[in-house]
Amino acid sequence: MTDLTAPTGAAAFRAVRDLLLELREDAGAAREAFRWPRPERFNYARDWFDQVAAGASSDRAALWIMEPDGGETRLTYAELAHRSRRLAGWLASRGVRRGDRLLLMLGNQVELWETVLAAIRLGAVIIPATTLLSASDVRDRVERGTVRHVVARAADAAAFEGVPADVTRIAVGEPPRGWTALADAESFQGSVEAEDTAPDETLLLYFTSGTTAFPKLVEHTHTSYPIGHLTTMYWLGLRPGDVHVNVSSPGWAKHAWSSLFAPWNAEATVTVVNQARFDATDLLAAMERARVTSFCAPPTVWRMLVQQELAGWADRIPLREVAAAGEPLNAEIIEQVRRAWGLTVRDGYGQTETTAQIGNPPGQKVVPGSMGRPLPGYEVVLVDPASGAVRGGDEPAEGEICLRVHSPVFGRPLGLMTGYRDDPERTAEAMRDGLYRTGDVASRDEQGYVTYIGRADDVFKASDYRISPFELESVLVEHAAVAEAAVVPSPDPLRLAVPKAFVVLAAGWEPTAATAAQILAYTREHLAPYKRIRRIEFAELPKTISGKIRRVELREGEQQRHPDGAGERGTMEFWEDDLPR
Repeated sequence: MTDLTAPTGAAAFRAVRDLLLELREDAGAAREAFRWPRPERFNYARDWFDQVAAGASSDRAALWIMEPDGGETRLTYAELAHRSRRLAGWLASRGVRRGDRLLLMLGNQVELWETVLAAIRLGAVIIPATTLLSASDVRDRVERGTVRHVVARAADAAAFEGVPADVTRIAVGEPPRGWTALADAESFQGSVEAEDTAPDETLLLYFTSGTTAFPKLVEHTHTSYPIGHLTTMYWLGLRPGDVHVNVSSPGWAKHAWSSLFAPWNAEATVTVVNQARFDATDLLAAMERARVTSFCAPPTVWRMLVQQELAGWADRIPLREVAAAGEPLNAEIIEQVRRAWGLTVRDGYGQTETTAQIGNPPGQKVVPGSMGRPLPGYEVVLVDPASGAVRGGDEPAEGEICLRVHSPVFGRPLGLMTGYRDDPERTAEAMRDGLYRTGDVASRDEQGYVTYIGRADDVFKASDYRISPFELESVLVEHAAVAEAAVVPSPDPLRLAVPKAFVVLAAGWEPTAATAAQILAYTREHLAPYKRIRRIEFAELPKTISGKIRRVELREGEQQRHPDGAGERGTMEFWEDDLPR
């Protein structure tokens, strides 16, 4: 039998969690009172999930998966705790040991959450992977991650053909030759005690999506994500009993943020709406059926949702909290949702390397366009990229978003990664001078609100003025013809560079000179003259596997096609000098 007596780590965790719940609408008081719990030993499955499963939330749904055909799976905290303990015992019988690397490549299915909990119990190191990986991507992750075990869908087995034979292969579904069926665990009768893991032991290794460079291997511990995501819970505004939907794909950090640790820290229900292809109406109908109270989605989903008649759903879904993450959400979208639902979409900010650092928690006034203020447990400063001056507090400033690694108030942020695994040079660069450097540039107003400007690599100069691609893209997507946009510098003999927009058109619009003229005219009306977009091209946007735009690829293409500011136009490329005004 598993000992369900609450250990010291669980008590400390719960005390801080309860503090944040009590102060969920008083961010100032929460920040003042909050201190990271730092247990000497901590195993999330044993010290938190099992405690919840044995307590008042035992019969509450921990996981609710809704399928396109109307089918669904619901597991309570008690049921999922039992199933994950059984799976842990079976995995141990298959040779999975403490410290072993396990590549987890599943979709939004029950086995994913069971395996995560089982691996945590065993002290195995989880390497989440998206099912979109190619065979070469898989080989890279297995090799660089020194993977010993794989749990994947049987349908994806072909991607592992080049993987060394000594890697344990476990399939969800009918197992191909050389694979073992995960379903065999259902008949397992043994038991295994959860490992007494240390707080600094490795739990997760994430391959970043590589928007500007080769994917890095981000290392998190048994406390940095499980306990660190108390800040994410606080930003989302989750409470016990909430039914929370997060639109995110497994394999990426945001899935662990909002489809696992944050809701389970709050004793809420992780709710998943599976769709073969995104359908806004079906998603809203599922949310109505599940009586969803909290919803988080990336900007791309919000942009599709506001194309629906959202007001008609206002009284049908009991939503209390709505949030956006991944990239900053445009103020126009926030306003459309507010008019339809009477709710304000609250932005938050963090990275794979951290939990939520900055956000707009419930009760905090939302400044349009701002990501919010620093969340409890993080001391955020802005560093001037030219002078290196560090600007903390609430004084107005602009610079790279950085975290104090040794905050005099909070100590080391618990939600901050250990570093980049097997890459001491990158780790040292990211952590130099006692600061973790995010690579993102932002401004801060006199009230301490932080507004995103762009990746340090994406911000550029045109006619000696500093240009934020995000600001220009925000104006572009306000136009009805624009579904998505990315702005990069295009070489110009007079101005050094001018802003050029790559645009994905909304349905019903044609990639013509007339459409380009309309869009450019709109931006002229809504942007200062020095920010004017002077070139436009209709094209699909290059993206990472996780859906982030690879502006670096667009920039390099511009340098090659127009190295001196001249060169032939593309078939769907238009410059303002060519168009009538």
